[in-house]
Amino acid sequence: MIGLIIGGVIVLILVIMYFAYNNKEVALRKEAEAQKGKIESVFDTMWKTIKQEAGVTDEYRKTFEKIYPELIAGRYSSDNQSLIKMIQESNPEFDTSLYQKLMQTIEVQRAVFSTAQQRMLDIIRERETLLESMPSRWFIRNTEKIEYVVISSDVTADIMQTRRENDIELFS
Repeated sequence: MIGLIIGGVIVLILVIMYFAYNNKEVALRKEAEAQKGKIESVFDTMWKTIKQEAGVTDEYRKTFEKIYPELIAGRYSSDNQSLIKMIQESNPEFDTSLYQKLMQTIEVQRAVFSTAQQRMLDIIRERETLLESMPSRWFIRNTEKIEYVVISSDVTADIMQTRRENDIELFS
């Protein structure tokens, strides 16, 4: 009788472990699928935000280039002492704060995108650890690999392949 109870408890524990490990694996797989969608959304937001801010900055520059000569010509064209006035007066200045904001946006949006990709890699690592660890590996049915390729630049891909990064000139 004791043997039957012990056997029953062991079977119950094994069944609980089976469901617990498989449920954890399913949760990680679903989280990975959701993270792929999040990465796409974050990239789309990043790209559109940077593109639109750059467009505003470029439009401001073009407008300033167009109106500045007209402003200066209108101010000083009818006066003989225009050079002295030009030195003494405060002339319209090109506001560079839009460029600073654009750079900040690029940095922030890239960081958000990087974080989303890093989270995806963490999900994959956590699931693979679950699949390879004892005793969970004995219980998990779905061992299909989660496919994900990190979104990166050609420059980074080349550096990762050659294991060399020698281009340190910022303004060449």
